[in-house]
Amino acid sequence: MSARRATISDVAREARVSPSTASVVFSGKTPVSDVTRSRVLAAAASLGYTGPDPRAASLRRGRSGIVGVVFEEHLGTAFLDPVKTLMMDGLTEGVAPLGAGLLLLRDTHVAAEGNSPAPTLTTAPLDAAVLIGCSGRLRESLTAVLARGIPVVVIEGDAGDGIPRIDLDNREAQRQMASHVSSLGHRRVAIVTLPTNADSPPGWVDADREAGITVDVTRLRLSGTRDIFPEAPAYAAAASSIDEGMNAGRVVFADAASRPTAVIAHSDLLAAGIIRAAEEAGLRVPEDVSVTGFDGVTVDGLAPYQLTTMRQPATEKGRAAGDAVVAMLEERDAVSVRFTCTFRAGNTAAAPTTD
Repeated sequence: MSARRATISDVAREARVSPSTASVVFSGKTPVSDVTRSRVLAAAASLGYTGPDPRAASLRRGRSGIVGVVFEEHLGTAFLDPVKTLMMDGLTEGVAPLGAGLLLLRDTHVAAEGNSPAPTLTTAPLDAAVLIGCSGRLRESLTAVLARGIPVVVIEGDAGDGIPRIDLDNREAQRQMASHVSSLGHRRVAIVTLPTNADSPPGWVDADREAGITVDVTRLRLSGTRDIFPEAPAYAAAASSIDEGMNAGRVVFADAASRPTAVIAHSDLLAAGIIRAAEEAGLRVPEDVSVTGFDGVTVDGLAPYQLTTMRQPATEKGRAAGDAVVAMLEERDAVSVRFTCTFRAGNTAAAPTTD
């Protein structure tokens, strides 16, 4: 039989102080003298007491101490994207006042080891949920989540009335970038988009595929580009990555007779891959083909290029979502926030040298 775990009362008796005094030494909520603090910590060390049981605190609050973060893409793919990493940094900062942990989820019932279903948005013991996007699949689970009384925040997606949204001016920002490309004199333009649906394969975006886009960010950025170049061919990548950008670039540059003079990519990682594909095809950037991105992140190995791109405040988006979660759990009003991108001129876009 295992030894009983020491309690704060045991520590108080050993240190010859009241349990409330011993407790505040660990909580830090009330100042105590250095002598008292040292005596309590010495008593705790002698008893092997490492601090309050977080499960007891959770029971007192009536919370699990978990905020779920739900992605529509594979988690391994998501964290290859520096935008997602920065956003998660901000979210972690935002929920820090709760002392909560983040549980990363995909809303699919993927079997774990032992054939046990992995936790999902509808089954995990959550205090709140942050949705990264909100496609049809997530919307199907949302009714059950809201019925459980779990507060929900969505980043760049529409989860319906009454649910706080942390948005980015995707359409307006992409329209601004397309306008810049047009002002340089480009008319033969190709578009490389983000995935059109969760787990969708790469490929050209025909009218049916465009009408069926379920990823809000993809739809909005494509719409912004179409505002300026309505007839430009669009190719959907399978993910936002350098490898997928290179694969897309190889397709776009395959026919020398119809090569574009500019490629508008909907992420910086895709743009970096397109530049590599251009070099592989013997094309100079920006002399033979201009390439623009979206996000404003650092892409390793891109020198001597600095992307012409739209910079988005990724960390700030995550922090705003965390602030909204804290507000709702403290029964305060949570506000929706809309962020604006800023244009950053690089050296990957210039006037075309050929018509």
